[in-house]
Amino acid sequence: MKLVTLLLLTLICASHAAAATTVNGHAALALAALVGEVSPFLSAPNKRVLAKLLDGKANFSFPSGRTISVVTEMLSCRASNVDIKSHSCELRFEEHNVVLRGRRAHELFATVTEVGVPPEGAAGSIFAALSNLHCTIDPNEVKQNSGGGAQCDYASLD
Repeated sequence: MKLVTLLLLTLICASHAAAATTVNGHAALALAALVGEVSPFLSAPNKRVLAKLLDGKANFSFPSGRTISVVTEMLSCRASNVDIKSHSCELRFEEHNVVLRGRRAHELFATVTEVGVPPEGAAGSIFAALSNLHCTIDPNEVKQNSGGGAQCDYASLD
């Protein structure tokens, strides 16, 4: 009986392992732009390009054959279903931690759920988190208005 219980617990835990996901298109562009905005490793010109693309503007030049990479080790957002004005997100970029609150956190939280990370509730809070985010944006392809040029890969807990 103990062996059966141990096997069942192992199967339950295994079903909650990290799942790799890829997202393309508008949601990937939004996620890359919002995370890139606070990345300590992204240059100011690349941040401006991502911001312009997210704002629907294509009035810039970008070197042909180059892409913009946005990477974060961890992104975790929280909204309260008790204190409904409370929103926060924490992002980890190597040894740098960034905390967002308020409207910026809510925008990132909504985008994280838009790309497919399921929100989970616990003790008056709703969480959505992902890890190992890596987005690749090709601004010149995005400017072609063909639906391509933005891809993000990440891991989430299911």
